[in-house]
Amino acid sequence: MKKIHTEQPRIARIEQVLRYKQPALRVMLDGVHNSQNLSAILRSCDGVGIQYLYYSTADDRDLRIHKTITQGAHRWVERRRIESEEKVSFLKEKQREGYQVVVTHLEEDAVSFREVDYTKPTIIVMGNEKEGVSSELVALADKVIVIPMRGMVQSLNVSVAAALVLYEAQRQLELAGRYETVQLSESQRETVKNGWLYRDTIARRSKGKIPL
Repeated sequence: MKKIHTEQPRIARIEQVLRYKQPALRVMLDGVHNSQNLSAILRSCDGVGIQYLYYSTADDRDLRIHKTITQGAHRWVERRRIESEEKVSFLKEKQREGYQVVVTHLEEDAVSFREVDYTKPTIIVMGNEKEGVSSELVALADKVIVIPMRGMVQSLNVSVAAALVLYEAQRQLELAGRYETVQLSESQRETVKNGWLYRDTIARRSKGKIPL
């Protein structure tokens, strides 16, 4: 890949963000159908240093990204669509790799989202607003969580719920000193940085921010 010329402050900012990335904290959206919610969740993921977001859709098609909602956050979070028939095997493989699967689901044995240890390698699974997380993924859960509600409605908008859970995870990671210790290796950071710079330069040129 050719070395892309970009202003030094921009490169410094990218390098700093990569030092905060938390690759062991990941998000999966099950059966998501609202592209606006996906876009909002991407923005929250970027805010807490999430590197990977996975999602599945009922029709196995990619969802569009609303750039006015993400404000560019989609360029800094790696997203991957998982085929519906592969989502169970995908999560099982992650569990074999040492990840705990934490599923948001309203059930009697669910615990408050604050009672989970997010300093462990974790995949947080959120569902869509109509059906929630599918029963086959709930059955895989190591932990089932809820956000305590004291009003007439039983749930929050999924993008709001995701933000609350993610910022609880961020709080725990900060207390554990994870943001002060670089989680990605130097070679990993360099690989990601080169990809980011390439995409960032193309995006900024398309907006006339960088001359051709």
